[in-house]
Amino acid sequence: MSKIVPTRNCAGHIGSGVTTSDSQGGKTDRAHFMRLVETRPHANLLGVHVEPLDMERAVARVGDALNKPHKGYVCMIGVHGIMEAQRNPNLAAAYASALITVPDGMPAVWVGHWQGHEEMQRVAGPDLMLEIFRRKEFAGYTHFLYGGKEGIAEELAANFKQRFPHAHIVGTHTPPFRDLTHDEEENLIATIRNLKPDIIWVGISTPKQELFMRRYLPRLETRLMFGVGAAFDFHTGRIQDCAEWIKRAGLQWFHRLMQDPRHLWRRYLRNNPAFLWRIALQLAGLRSYPTTRAVHAIEFTPRPARGRANFSQNKGQPAAVRIQPESIE
Repeated sequence: MSKIVPTRNCAGHIGSGVTTSDSQGGKTDRAHFMRLVETRPHANLLGVHVEPLDMERAVARVGDALNKPHKGYVCMIGVHGIMEAQRNPNLAAAYASALITVPDGMPAVWVGHWQGHEEMQRVAGPDLMLEIFRRKEFAGYTHFLYGGKEGIAEELAANFKQRFPHAHIVGTHTPPFRDLTHDEEENLIATIRNLKPDIIWVGISTPKQELFMRRYLPRLETRLMFGVGAAFDFHTGRIQDCAEWIKRAGLQWFHRLMQDPRHLWRRYLRNNPAFLWRIALQLAGLRSYPTTRAVHAIEFTPRPARGRANFSQNKGQPAAVRIQPESIE
């Protein structure tokens, strides 16, 4: 059963951690944002644009995004998502519209190195989530947890509040294993409008989470959405993490398979050999996969607020700014 659970910290804090600008500065910021998207370095994995990030660069990108008068979503991209995008044009479009694309898996990193991005390192969704909550520079931002089976999001919220007392988790939502009904959708939108979390963590697996973020970002009053897959299960102990050497060897998928073979064997059998074959053709120059970027920057004109910016649906209407898709070899 779906439910939404608002929470407060001991100070009753609910708010937004947005740095705003005046109208002239907003226009300058938008132009700067568009130039960055058009010129940002990337690795090309079967046509999927992946930024050559490591953990420090990923954290810096998140911090920079939170201080801009735009909102967007962050995709963690690994073999499963790349192969799903070959079959699902809606997922490919969701990746193309992401504000930040993060290399989640060693195969993405190895291809990035082959393409000249030596600084690229694996940044897994659970690890990035932990880093954002851990760092004091993000202490002023608020979080909302969306995903997991019944009770998992609430358990994760309690866990993180104990581990990171400075973190502000303002609510949780346990969604159904289907599309939201109209009433459920309106309830979620109204709750987010009331809580105004700066960050929404979405843990409902690929491709559902990417399609969810792309669809709902324009309708939710938030700054960033993160698609973090199984992070809720990792951080509540339902999935056991593996040793670092296993991750560096690119074998975390096998560790996951051993924990849940009944649900995962088809995914890995279908995706892994096909990825190896296609990426070999791409790297050998026998097949071309141009990447496409179509980032939507949703910009708000905020009303004046004391201390922290506060975006109101009535006082500040979102205006979509689209960068036309372009093929980038």
